[in-house]
Amino acid sequence: MRILIAAVAVVMLAGCTTPGDLKSGKATISASSSKEPKQYALCVMPKWQDARSGATMTETASGYRLIVATDSTAEELLEVNRSLKGSSVALYQRLSWAPGYGRSAIEKAVRDCL
Repeated sequence: MRILIAAVAVVMLAGCTTPGDLKSGKATISASSSKEPKQYALCVMPKWQDARSGATMTETASGYRLIVATDSTAEELLEVNRSLKGSSVALYQRLSWAPGYGRSAIEKAVRDCL
């Protein structure tokens, strides 16, 4: 019973997650690509939209940020930043250990576009 109560408490606390909250944790995928940030982001974005229609992309000072959110909760965050040899890529996920709708396609897109 204590385990059940603890599990429910964790789920409730994880309810509202911002991109900043996701970035405070460890990246699920951290890699580099020889592609420029825009080229890499434009490779990933259509695949994310196929997996989760709520995916959005914004330009940042050093690259691009892709987010999948539900209501007020950021589920997936991809930071694509300019580096000396192309791009540095970091995928952050809320509850990365839990299976989620479209999650495998999200991760596959990040890896396939490298």
